[in-house]
Amino acid sequence: METRDGADLCFPQLLNSSCRKPTLHWSEAVLLNIVLFSISLVTVALNLLVIISISHFRKLHTPTNILLLSLAVSDFLVGLLLMPLEILRRTSCWLLGDIGCSMYVLLVTFIVSASTGNIILISIDRYVAICDPLHYPTRITETKVKCSVCLCWLWYAAFAIFYTKDDLIQPGRSNTCFGECTLVINYVIGTVDLILNFIIPVTVIIALYMRVFVVAVSQARAMRSHTTDVSFQHSLTLTPRKSELKAARTLGVLVVIYLICFCPFYCYSLVEVNLTSTSYASFFFFLFYCNSCFNPVIYALFYPWFRKALKLTITLQILQPGSCEANML
Repeated sequence: METRDGADLCFPQLLNSSCRKPTLHWSEAVLLNIVLFSISLVTVALNLLVIISISHFRKLHTPTNILLLSLAVSDFLVGLLLMPLEILRRTSCWLLGDIGCSMYVLLVTFIVSASTGNIILISIDRYVAICDPLHYPTRITETKVKCSVCLCWLWYAAFAIFYTKDDLIQPGRSNTCFGECTLVINYVIGTVDLILNFIIPVTVIIALYMRVFVVAVSQARAMRSHTTDVSFQHSLTLTPRKSELKAARTLGVLVVIYLICFCPFYCYSLVEVNLTSTSYASFFFFLFYCNSCFNPVIYALFYPWFRKALKLTITLQILQPGSCEANML
């Protein structure tokens, strides 16, 4: 066997079984790390602000915001754990060992799947709120939402263990050398993942949001054709219908961003068993993760209460006694 230069190896002491170090030029590596770590930092910061805002202010403890809080927690973990680990895996030697690699695969499956589950729950919440507003207070309660969130996290924890059981039983089974962390998808398990974490969620989300959009448009047409009401009655009907239209547009943005982030990854996984075998893999992974950066923008920054909570948080007014009772709505 040809002897490799020890300086180019991740573990020079393991001459015949060590992986080579990444061949990126130092300037390219620095620029890439700055960009990727910036995305990770923004993801952590935005979702942390959502978590602090909803947790601190009691007026924000509503069923919808509990779902937003759960989504922010999963997206926060993506920025805090998954993005830095993916940067490490892509731009340098993997130094966390085979067990660390298996745990990374487990975390990827669990956290990203939980984020998708939270999006489904939010879509159901918005569907009931817009399409059946009279029954919303009885159908969507804080207790039911908290139970749904717990079941969501437990379900995806069980799925993550099932999905990564081969890697957990035999850590590093897919690695060809030391200093590498590869993700190889079993065909059967990959098909199950495609169906449960992409096809079904996308179908449910699009179906619910199309219904929301149809209801919002029909109400807008009814509002425009209703010209005999007095101005006071008109003002009462105008506000909720404008709100519904805004919600429909926001949900439409969500669907587009979700598809842009998830479609390339799952399409790539269909044609490539080893998700780390090409230079495109890291781009698809980060595009996949970037959905966690966009979610707080879509769900929170569009809401006035978040902007108000953001101001109080940045100015440290939340540290004052009684600040949790502030009216944020």
